Amino acid sequence: MAGEIVLLLPMKTLICSFLLLLTGATVWAQDSRNPEQVRDYPEITYSAAQLEAMRQAIREHPYTRYYDRLVAEYQERMKANLKRYKVMARQMEKPQYSDTLYFGHKRKPKKRPVGKRKFCKECEIVH
Repeated sequence: MAGEIVLLLPMKTLICSFLLLLTGATVWAQDSRNPEQVRDYPEITYSAAQLEAMRQAIREHPYTRYYDRLVAEYQERMKANLKRYKVMARQMEKPQYSDTLYFGHKRKPKKRPVGKRKFCKECEIVH
């Protein structure tokens, strides 16, 4: 019985101190001030010139010129590619590319007699 009293006394003080801290925290958390009064900021009004200046400052971001240059370079590359593709399309109309009998040669290979045929290093065919 004496051992139980010794153990209960620190437990009671611990529970009481916890309750006191809890009530103190709840009282401190419930502020009596009105939130509208706390956040009563003055209204800021800007003139049209100030708003335009702000928009201009946003448009003139430090990276804007860099990205504009990248876009211009991209457009130049696309124009050059379009030109190159047109030239390639014109080249593909030539018979050495469109006719299958050319086997990739500039001129059509000769058809030699069977005994005189040679191995072609260009297309790796005997003709």
